[in-house]
Amino acid sequence: MKKNNYNYIWISFVILVFGIIFIPKIIDRVGNGAVVENDRMNIKDNNGDLAYVEINGSKKRVPNFTFINQDSLVVSNRDYLGKVYIVEFFFTSCPTICPVMTKNLVQIQNDLKDVENFGIASFSIDPVHDTPTKLKTYTETYGITNLDWHLMTGDREQIYELANKGFNIFAQQNPSAPGGFEHSGLFALVDKRGFIRSRVDEFGNPIIYYRGTISEEDGANEEGEKEQIGILKEDIKKLLNE
Repeated sequence: MKKNNYNYIWISFVILVFGIIFIPKIIDRVGNGAVVENDRMNIKDNNGDLAYVEINGSKKRVPNFTFINQDSLVVSNRDYLGKVYIVEFFFTSCPTICPVMTKNLVQIQNDLKDVENFGIASFSIDPVHDTPTKLKTYTETYGITNLDWHLMTGDREQIYELANKGFNIFAQQNPSAPGGFEHSGLFALVDKRGFIRSRVDEFGNPIIYYRGTISEEDGANEEGEKEQIGILKEDIKKLLNE
């Protein structure tokens, strides 16, 4: 028999032994959830709880912040401890996505009006013009009544730091953009202890943020992206029960 044939026989034998010994073990590990992807930005457990957003191996907690709200009162992240809340970045003169986002949040507010320990944190990315007086008028225009819904203004650089680094939700000034600012239409969901949470998609990946620019009534946008206000309300209730 030629040498090459011996090599083929030996390789086949090694593959066969590997399959007999190791493949059943791998299958068993997968079935028991022992094989995971370590670089996912979430921590999941087996009971279907919402994921923690994780960055560099640590659960992402809301950074410290202190701003002034629509009633000229000082509000900080500590005022939200013990509450489940939504975070958004907006500005009152926004001519594009902000009105839709605010209406969606008002719908959530009204649907959860009898729910305790639920709030909303809205940070203006145009703090120079969005004074407490203007923010107060905005609340009256849109029917904002939840006492734990604070519309906040303050130092511009601190707000942009909070948006872009604290939450990784894009916001910037851009004179060529409608209204003079660009920002994401995403909502962040925060639990009672101040951790950012989300559900996972059908592939097991965290959605991280919730689309705030599509209403439940519309169902989807022109690009085919589905609304997430419905699942956001479900997830708020789930966190309230934790």
